[in-house]
Formats: sequence, C-alpha cells, structure tokens
Amino acid sequence: MENQTDVHEFILLGLTPDHRERYTLFVMFLLLYLASLLGNGAILAVAIAEPRLHTPMYFFLGNLSCLDICYSTVTVPKMLSGFLTEHQAISFIGCLVQLHFFYFLGSGEGILLGVMAFDRYMAICNPLRYTVIMNKLTCLLLTGATWAAGFFHALMHTVLTSRLWFCGPNHVQHFFCDIKPLLKLACSSTTLNLSLLNIVTGSIALGAFFLTLLSYFYIISFLFFKVQSWESCWKAFSTCASHLMVVAIMYIPVISNYLLASAGESAEREMVITILYSAVTPVLNPLIYTLRNQEVKFALKKIFSRKHLFGRI
Repeated sequence: MENQTDVHEFILLGLTPDHRERYTLFVMFLLLYLASLLGNGAILAVAIAEPRLHTPMYFFLGNLSCLDICYSTVTVPKMLSGFLTEHQAISFIGCLVQLHFFYFLGSGEGILLGVMAFDRYMAICNPLRYTVIMNKLTCLLLTGATWAAGFFHALMHTVLTSRLWFCGPNHVQHFFCDIKPLLKLACSSTTLNLSLLNIVTGSIALGAFFLTLLSYFYIISFLFFKVQSWESCWKAFSTCASHLMVVAIMYIPVISNYLLASAGESAEREMVITILYSAVTPVLNPLIYTLRNQEVKFALKKIFSRKHLFGRI
C-alpha cells in the first residue's frame, strides 16, 4: 500500500529561532559532538587493540561506545547544520530514515546497559562460573540480540509512521524527526502510534531499567553479606559505580519522555530531555568509564606511550 502523504518534506524548526543563540549553541554542540567521537573512539580502539581488555565487560563497553558514536551522529550533525541555515529541510524519506536509526540505536543502547548490568552480576556474584557462562558465544548472542531488538523496535515505529497521512503543515517543532512532533502533524489517526510508543518503547526502557536495578540489588546484597574484605568490596563498588551513573543519565530522561507519551506535550520540554540522552550522554559515557576505571586508563597510557616511542624511532 502506497503512502497517501501530500507532504514531501519537513522543515525542522530547531532549538531556537534566535540567531544570536544559534551561533553559541553551534559551538557548544560541535564541541560536545567532537568530544563524543574522540572519547568513544578511544575506548573502542583500546578495547580492540589491548589484549588485556578482551573480556566480556570490555566487549560490551566497546559496543556501547560504537552505539554512542552512531547515536549522536544520527541527530547532532543535522542539528548543527540547522544552526547555520534559515530553514532546515529534510525529505519525507530522510525523515523516516533518521527516525528509524534514532530508535534503533537508542533502544539498542538501553537494552545493552541491562546486559552490562547482568554481566557485572555474574562477574561479582558468580565468579567461579563467570567464564563458563559468559563465554564468547554468549557475549555474541547477547550483543546480537541487543542490536536485533533495537532494529525491529525501530522498524515498527518507522513502518507505522510511514503509513500516516500528512496533508497540511510540515513544520516540525524539534531539531530532528522524532515521533511525537510528527504525530502532531498527521491528518490521520495516531492512536495506535501513541499506544505502541507508550507500551512497547516504555516497556523496553522499564524492562532494561528494572533488570539493571535487580542486578545491582543482588550485587550490593552479595557484597554486604558474603564478602569479608573491604578492599574487595570497594573495588567491586568502584567498577559498578560508573555503570550506575550511566544508567541514571540514560534511563531517567528516556522513561520521562516516553513512558507517559502524549502528542500534546511541550515541545521545549521534549527537546531538552532528548538532548540529555542523545547529545550529552554519549559524551559522558567515555568520561565516566575512563576516569573511574584503572584498566582503561592504563591501556590508554600504554597505547599513547607506544605511539610516542615509535614516533621517536
């Protein structure tokens, strides 16, 4: 069935109409984007290049960095170009592609954080069985399932949005093609779209969030009642603290934005919340993991010293 739309392109209104603010925001988000690329790229390179980091934890961390690079690239470059142009146009197909990859990578990252929490639970609470259970095949299956779940979740929203009838206004009150601003412009019923946004997207976010909380509840209980050495406890808490910080920054804004989704919510509120997990979180992830993780810092120093040595030769 062909799409019955009369609209062939959308105009993204962006974060602000004020030209003076646009240049300031352009510099700020450009720096954030470059920091995201450099930070996540460094972690991905270290996870691949350093043999000591060829473990499940760093395999998942490398996937998280890859997701963060792609996730921020879906929205930030388009937003940056919008700061420099009067009208930010995007084709109907281009809008659907952007929407698809945003939900594909975003939901994939949310699920991956839950998988990483389960990995930490197995490593701390079942250390003797950890290498048996979290073997290479298991890690590949978990990661493949994460990417596949994100893809099909996004495909559902993309197909349903493509079947809507857009007959009139084409000005999207957002800096990218998100679902809720598009639903405001649809001339056909959006009940099914909003219901699935509430139920499916909300369930994915809540399910991964509760899996993470449950994993850390068992970890904390195990540390308090089973581990006698405070040094071992502190090392385990330090390893988990970085993950918990990422979880809080990622899940809370997502649940706030999608669990009680409504097409009539404030566009400004939606954009601010979306910026937190689409532009800010990808920058914070490498900072949190590198600043609180001695193994990553040691691997980075080792690689940089090796390059410096080769440069002198």
